[in-house]
Amino acid sequence: MINRRDLIKHLSSLPLLGGVLGENSLNPLASAATKVPVRNLAKELGIRTFINAAGTYTAMTGSLMQDEVVATIQGAAQEFMMLDEVQTKVGEKIAALTHAESAVVTAGCFSALTLGLAGVLTGMDQKKVEALPHLEGTGMKSEVIIQKGHNIGYSHALTNTGCKIVYIETVDELEKAINEKTAMMWFLNIQADSGAIKHEEWVKIAKRHGIPTMIDMAADVPPVENLWRFNDLGFDLVCVSGGKAMRGPQSAGILMGKKDLIAAARLSMPPRGSTIGRGMKVNKEEILGMYVALEKFVNMDHKKEWKMWEDRVATIEKAAKSVNGITTEVFTPELGNHTPTLKITWDMAKVNLPVKALQENLRNGNPSIEFMPAGNNALTITTWMLKAGEDKIVAARLKEEFSKAVV
Repeated sequence: MINRRDLIKHLSSLPLLGGVLGENSLNPLASAATKVPVRNLAKELGIRTFINAAGTYTAMTGSLMQDEVVATIQGAAQEFMMLDEVQTKVGEKIAALTHAESAVVTAGCFSALTLGLAGVLTGMDQKKVEALPHLEGTGMKSEVIIQKGHNIGYSHALTNTGCKIVYIETVDELEKAINEKTAMMWFLNIQADSGAIKHEEWVKIAKRHGIPTMIDMAADVPPVENLWRFNDLGFDLVCVSGGKAMRGPQSAGILMGKKDLIAAARLSMPPRGSTIGRGMKVNKEEILGMYVALEKFVNMDHKKEWKMWEDRVATIEKAAKSVNGITTEVFTPELGNHTPTLKITWDMAKVNLPVKALQENLRNGNPSIEFMPAGNNALTITTWMLKAGEDKIVAARLKEEFSKAVV
């Protein structure tokens, strides 16, 4: 069994965690938990695992946590801490990394949207906090302005507060929509090209009217610079997912921005009850794990990572193109999932293989593989969620299935 001195040395090597735990709080018996054999519950329960060549989709459980994140979670699970203290100390670290005044870890990006708006509505008024989502007669504002092109469903997180969404398309419509009921102006970054008003103008107009702004950039890292770009641009609140590119806990996200708004948002968060955010609980392990994931992501060699993704794409592309009738294209989406992406298209007269059949063949194979269909005779593949060597497996299986379907 590991002794007390070695345990302290191990825990203190984890960013922040050692300082939060403190030497006097350590229980030498807690290390026994690390000796418990790990059960393969996926196998035991018959849950399919797969090679993820699709991307960081929630339905596919996002991304895989980094080893350092898992180690942090395991270490934190051995000790009790005060939840607010963990949030405060982690928030200070996150804010420093992202050029924000303050930050807090939330139960995903969707939760950050709801809690951030709750803070805007209530301020530090506890009676208002407990009144949400019932706004009538409280003196709280009740409208959030959104560009029509940004309405793809995630705005439901805002209506959870009781607010009404007001849709606009032009600057003139925006100016006319702003009134005494306007609580906030919301911007969805992944749809930035679907609205006439861009980031800078959106913030400028809001500031002129004294209206807080929020941006949802859930899936918009990489590039890493986006983690501080929107704070630097002047958005009052910035929301991001934690379980995608940063490879933190899938159920974690970050709300960052102005200090007074983050403090107000925390009034609607656990451990407090009688709030709309009580069910949006984030445990200490997730909070600490999210910080470590963010720190590692910010400090990693992004050029090296990008080159690895490109090399993997090249491996798969070469194998697919070796089959007659296959064409390929490599591109990088400007908004959301900004990574090298391979699109494979085939001539059905030469390769008689509907994409749904290919999807089922790869899904039911061993190992199972997931990709994203892009039409009846096309698919897209990303490589940033692949483990080492899996690009070769994907390449071989695609070539095998395409070759069998050659007419």
